[in-house]
Amino acid sequence: MENSQEKSIVFFDLDGTLLNDNKQINDSTRQAIAELKEKGHIVAIATGRAPFFFDHIREELDIDTYVSYNGSYVVLEGQVLFTNPLNAQALETLTDLALNHNHAVVYMDHEAMRANVPDSDRVSESIGTLQVGILPTHDPLYYKERPIYQSLLFCAEGEEKPYESLVETFDFIRWHPFSVDVLPSGGSKFKGILKITEKLGIPLERQYAFGDALNDLEMLRGIPNSVAMGNGLPEAKEAAKWITTSNDEDGIAHGLKLAGLL
Repeated sequence: MENSQEKSIVFFDLDGTLLNDNKQINDSTRQAIAELKEKGHIVAIATGRAPFFFDHIREELDIDTYVSYNGSYVVLEGQVLFTNPLNAQALETLTDLALNHNHAVVYMDHEAMRANVPDSDRVSESIGTLQVGILPTHDPLYYKERPIYQSLLFCAEGEEKPYESLVETFDFIRWHPFSVDVLPSGGSKFKGILKITEKLGIPLERQYAFGDALNDLEMLRGIPNSVAMGNGLPEAKEAAKWITTSNDEDGIAHGLKLAGLL
């Protein structure tokens, strides 16, 4: 293995990037990741997903370094390096507002997710689109007993008004017609990545990132050697140094070649 000043680290977003449109890993991607490791480079994940939403991917690709929850839960070589949980008092205020407006809330820590209501069509429909095979069980007090790194608020577009008083504490990012992510204000994948690269002492010129969506923009801009997927949003393509083919068309392997890593 090369020393930390010579090897590179490559961060991959998951949905729309490392995963194809069927939420699976292409054979060409699997082979490219193996080749990266053989060359002594570090392969890492940078995602908005919860850790328990991609256990199987980490196991399949043998990856033990990752940024999850868009920077709120960071793990280096299997050890927790940094956490940024939601403010507990503000989360209680959010919960009270949600109950008053019949909006479901899901609380997510590093191990599991629980809902504040027993059954919700909006919860099952939106989380079902992630194809992770699990839905939250009911535990309305889950957020009182442990740090929560992300919450999901289930309201239709235009129903966010009651929560505007919390925008200084939380970022609200809509990901589904029925649901918004609730994240610590000002957090990002890039800020989580910095915790890893600073700890490892890997210089900026040996850092690489792949992404496709709005939550990848700070990462794609902050890391000069960045690659946007062909299926990515125009903003992602504008932010990146290179544009590869789509996640369904060997985009990872092609992008690593564009970057000179393979």
